[in-house]
Amino acid sequence: MTDAAHYRFPPASAYRLNRCLFAIKADAEFRERFKADAASAMTQAGLDPREQALIIARDRAALVAAGAHPYLVFMADLRLRMDRSSFEYF
Repeated sequence: MTDAAHYRFPPASAYRLNRCLFAIKADAEFRERFKADAASAMTQAGLDPREQALIIARDRAALVAAGAHPYLVFMADLRLRMDRSSFEYF
């Protein structure tokens, strides 16, 4: 087996990035702040300009390369897309 076939845990240096993605996914209040003023919400979350640019671009490969957890990248983007759609909650 090669290491490439195995999942690698996100590095500690990507904690703020992953925490922000988690907040977008799971925290409706943060998500509303993010939608209203993404730069301000991300600055308050402690993200640096490079991390902020990655989230705004929603480039999955670049986010994962920067240490973002693939699940959080997917779910944060999905939540934002759900909020923009006419999806009906049950």
